Formats: sequence, structure tokens, C-alpha cells
Amino acid sequence: MSAGRSRFSTTTRLKVLGEQAAERVYRAQNRRLRRPPRRSRLTGRAAVLALVICSLMVALAYPLRQYISQRSDIGDQRRQAEQAQQRVEELRDEKARWQDDAYVEQQARRHLHYVRPGEVGFTLPDVGSAEPDDRRHRDRSGANRPWYDNLWDGVDRADEPR
Repeated sequence: MSAGRSRFSTTTRLKVLGEQAAERVYRAQNRRLRRPPRRSRLTGRAAVLALVICSLMVALAYPLRQYISQRSDIGDQRRQAEQAQQRVEELRDEKARWQDDAYVEQQARRHLHYVRPGEVGFTLPDVGSAEPDDRRHRDRSGANRPWYDNLWDGVDRADEPR
């Protein structure tokens, strides 16, 4: 071995070692410069998966919108049913009140101005009415007068000769 070593001089050996080191550095630089082309992140499988997901979203969009709309309609119908049930209860209560003779008499006195025999009934003009009495009676249209005034005027006019 020492014979094989002596065959090359130290200078030759250093030269070979320098060339080898330079070659390694050159290859490392080439590898950095010649990077393999980057593969796209969107592979065929990923593209198919994206297509399937988009198709499902499009396919489910309309039924989902219909479902939400119908849930809203159901809520509206329930609220209407509750309101109708409340109205039915109010009408039942009112019907029960109308079965009471005292309530019927009270309503007749209030709305129809009925009086019992021996009582005297008074009808006062509206406080909010700013018209004088004679102007109100001159108005023969009857639209601004109570119904009983129109009735009595009709009876009085029927008795007048033509």
C-alpha cells in the first residue's frame, strides 16, 4: 500500500480531491437550478372530488330551499291556526254573553237607545260636533245623522201631503 501511495504525489492527490469537491458543488448547484417540475396540487382525484361536491351542492340547493320555504309556511299556518282558535274562543264567549237577558238589555239600551216603560230617554248631540243644530237638520242627505233621525224623518215625510 505504501507503494500505491507513493505512486501519486501529494499534489496530484490534492488536485483530484479538489476536482471531486468542485464536481459535487457543481452537481448540487445544478440540482437547485434544475428542480423537477412541480406537480400541480389539483390531481385528477381532487378534480373529480370537487366536481362531485359541486354537483351535490347544485342538486341539493333547490330541495333545501323548498324545505326551508315549507318550514316557514308551516310556521305561518300554525300561527294562523292559533289566532283562529283564539277568535273561536272569543266568539263562544260573546255567544254565551248574548244568551244572558241582562246583557241583551244592556246592548239594546246602549246601541238602540231603548228605554223601559216609564223611563225618559235623552239623546245628546256629540260633543265633538262643531255644527249648530239648525245646520245639521238642514242637511237632508242623512249620512251624518243617526239612523233613528232618518227613520223619524221618513215617517214625518210620509204623513205630509204631496
